[in-house]
Amino acid sequence: MKDPVKTIGNLIDSQGTAFIGSVDDDGFPNMKAMLPPRKREGIKHLWFTTNTSSMRVRQYRKRPQACVYFCDKRFFRGVMLKGSMEVLEDPASKELIWQDGDEKYYAQGVTDPDYCVLKFTAAAGRFYGNFKSENFPVE
Repeated sequence: MKDPVKTIGNLIDSQGTAFIGSVDDDGFPNMKAMLPPRKREGIKHLWFTTNTSSMRVRQYRKRPQACVYFCDKRFFRGVMLKGSMEVLEDPASKELIWQDGDEKYYAQGVTDPDYCVLKFTAAAGRFYGNFKSENFPVE
C-alpha cells in the first residue's frame, strides 16, 4: 500500500459503522458496532462517544488493549487497527466531539455524567484489499 494514511483514512471516512474490540474479564475478545469516529487525526487517533455506564468502558478501564475495524463491503476491503483505548471524561474532551442532537442520547447535555469519550490510539494495522492482506505500522 503506497499511502496507508490516505487509503485507510478514506476508507474510515466513507463508513457509517465502526467495530470496536475490547477484552473481557475472562480474556476473551468482545466486539461492538459503533457510530463512526467523531474526530480523527490521520489514522493514529480516533475519538468516539459512548455511555460512561457501558460494559465497554468498564473493560477499557481494566484493559486498554483495543482494536477498531472498518469494512467497505462494496469493494470487499477492510482495515483493523490495534492499539489502546482511553476513557476520557474531562470537559475539554467532551466538548471536542459534542454535536447538536447528542442530547437525544445524553439528556443532561455535554456535562451528562453518562457521556464520555473513547480515544483510540493505533500502534499497527492490517489492511485487506485486492485479495491480499498487509500489516503496517502506524506512526
